[in-house]
Amino acid sequence: MAPLINGKNEMIHIQECSSEDIPILAMMNKQLIEDEKAENVMTISELEKRMREFLRSNYKAYYFKENLNTIGYALCNISKDPIYLRQYFIKQEYRNKGYGKESFKNLLLYLNKTEIEIDVYSWNENGIKFWESLGFVHKYIHMNYKEE
Repeated sequence: MAPLINGKNEMIHIQECSSEDIPILAMMNKQLIEDEKAENVMTISELEKRMREFLRSNYKAYYFKENLNTIGYALCNISKDPIYLRQYFIKQEYRNKGYGKESFKNLLLYLNKTEIEIDVYSWNENGIKFWESLGFVHKYIHMNYKEE
């Protein structure tokens, strides 16, 4: 991993995505869904359509880049205060090496924000541990009931 300067990885930079990036974002979103064992069964085509709708609304997507390599991405609702981070994904080969934490810190700097909100599936233990390691605290419990 690139050296840290003042706690910031100067080699990881944030790049705002455009509609041209939708196919790549949808592929990473599919991997995120699988990784977090979400109940979402959308196809790549459906994820592309949904991502297009997000980017036409109050959402912006951002790549995390190291040189020319895409490390992952974030999808944020920038109209919320605090900003709502809907999707956050780091590619498997970059995990557990500090890239996720540094990408998140750099995203906050890029957005000029000090507060952000997320949702994490209760069964996603790795995700919960990751976010807690960054200082996130539990704010509320969202529950669902479905009669069978």
